[in-house]
Amino acid sequence: MTRIFSGIKPTGHLTLGNYLGAVRRWVEVDQHRADALFCVVDLHALTVDHDPGRVRRLSRQAATLLLAAGLDPARCTVFVQSHVDEHARLSYLMECTATDGEMRRMIQYKEKAAREQQRGGSVRLSLLTYPALMAADILAYQADEVPVGDDQTQHVELARDLAVRFNQRYGHAFTVPRAVRPQVAARVMDLQDPTSKMGKSHAATAGIVYLLDEPDVIRRKVMRAVTDSGSGVAYEPDTRPGVANLLDILAACTGSSPEELAESYDSYGALKKDTAEAVVEVLRPLRERHGELCADPGQVDRVLREGAERARALARPTVDAAYSAIGLLPAL
Repeated sequence: MTRIFSGIKPTGHLTLGNYLGAVRRWVEVDQHRADALFCVVDLHALTVDHDPGRVRRLSRQAATLLLAAGLDPARCTVFVQSHVDEHARLSYLMECTATDGEMRRMIQYKEKAAREQQRGGSVRLSLLTYPALMAADILAYQADEVPVGDDQTQHVELARDLAVRFNQRYGHAFTVPRAVRPQVAARVMDLQDPTSKMGKSHAATAGIVYLLDEPDVIRRKVMRAVTDSGSGVAYEPDTRPGVANLLDILAACTGSSPEELAESYDSYGALKKDTAEAVVEVLRPLRERHGELCADPGQVDRVLREGAERARALARPTVDAAYSAIGLLPAL
């Protein structure tokens, strides 16, 4: 059976982009067709300056939202990365397999390092090396597929390279994974800056729809979305990104195509209104289920505990074998 692994980083409140671009596919497709593991990758949240209490809160909130969205512990494994020691154990072996040049070529490292330096801050070593941890996340479970957005494809390619290199040098230890990308709404853009992804850790929040936003807040954000010059509605992502973003969101919420939807509107106002209502309705059951889970925190604790136990049982034989292959004495 195909095995898939994917994770979500608790660096901010989860957004509509996270849901339409990843989580909904996990719920509707991936957990039904494969042996699927979904992880809150909290160790990755430590690569930049952070508040410990906030990381803990956001980690729990992310796990609760994944369950509220419809991930079923009877069908898939939901857990927190730091609860399974094998991630950190294998990460060091991946650092010993990767090269400095490979780490420094990672686009996200270049962008984040540049931002930190512009602010006059220092860059943590973990920001450079975290793609090795990401490779370990994937390879520890012998994952065949990794559902990702376009911005994470480079990291899966690195995981593939490291798996092949390790296998060639030390003997076969890892499955070589492949990235898979959803066809619709893989990259939802910021409503106020439609050339940038709707990111959960952005400082400016006016263009970001969060999964736990109240309906009126969602409507206000969508109605204030930046559009483009001109009055007609057309799906032209390169030249009219604002309108294209709204059409992409509406298409993802309704199951239509953005090109067909564009033909149904002759004004931005009507498009925005329908998009806002579609988003509200898509998120309504998720918000309601989140409230139920928050009222019963023991249920979330049980799911995460059992998920970590299963993940640990899956990862440990692979990591132990990799330790042996690379030349380390087995623990007695």
